[in-house]
Amino acid sequence: MAPSIDTLTSPTLKYLRERWWNDDFTDFLAETLRPRPGNRILDVGCGEGTAEVRIGRLHVSQMRMVGIDLMIERLMVARHQTAGHNLRVAYATADARRLPFRDGAFDSTFCVAVLQHIADVEEAISEFARVTATGGRIVAVEPDNAARSLYSSSAAGKEAFDVSNRFFAALTAARGDRTDAAVGPRLPHLFVRHGIDPLTVRLFPVSVVQLGPPSAEVWARRRATAEQAVETAPTDALRGLGHEYLESLDRYAGEAVREPAGFVEIQNTMLFGTVGQKRD
Repeated sequence: MAPSIDTLTSPTLKYLRERWWNDDFTDFLAETLRPRPGNRILDVGCGEGTAEVRIGRLHVSQMRMVGIDLMIERLMVARHQTAGHNLRVAYATADARRLPFRDGAFDSTFCVAVLQHIADVEEAISEFARVTATGGRIVAVEPDNAARSLYSSSAAGKEAFDVSNRFFAALTAARGDRTDAAVGPRLPHLFVRHGIDPLTVRLFPVSVVQLGPPSAEVWARRRATAEQAVETAPTDALRGLGHEYLESLDRYAGEAVREPAGFVEIQNTMLFGTVGQKRD
């Protein structure tokens, strides 16, 4: 799949798992999780079953995967996705902070773009360590949402990006969101605190380059997403900032259309893949 991010409409890489995955990333998980015949592997926040299908294609004998997610709708999609692949997979609704498994139940545990949504990250990591056998691998792949960037040849693009950041930051604060925007690079330190020895950190750039102005559909999607966020803002002050954001987005769209030949937009962020081993 192609990378899919839009820093102008989302403060996080919330849907990264479904929209960004390729063979190199599958190879990374296979190399770091080290699946062996008979292994049990836990996928925390499995979403729509992308990892289960990808890792299942390795055809490791008697390997069993278990995927958990909070959203039953995604688990239903995951079951459908894996049903035709003859895979040994089980799914369950569960919270990453309260895993319903015995101590040391899994040979490996991993998550992709999950901890960015959890306020009590250390509670989740502690659970990862608890359910993983001694010497087993624990892999967490998370972004640094605080370090996303956008370059545009249009001055209005920088303005729109700056206003969107202020709006989404204020909206997040108003909703009492205590998640860690920069969780990705902090993972090695957090691993050590919970009995996991960090082995390596792999960086995965997630970038999108747009040459020439985006299509009318892109601008419409951006504006619709922004309008929805503004409508759900809990205070008049936030809604006022939201309307400033919408106006800046409209100015950006207008400038892009007027300068088609030299227009460029580059969005970039980074994923941090931290690999650890459960301490003896």
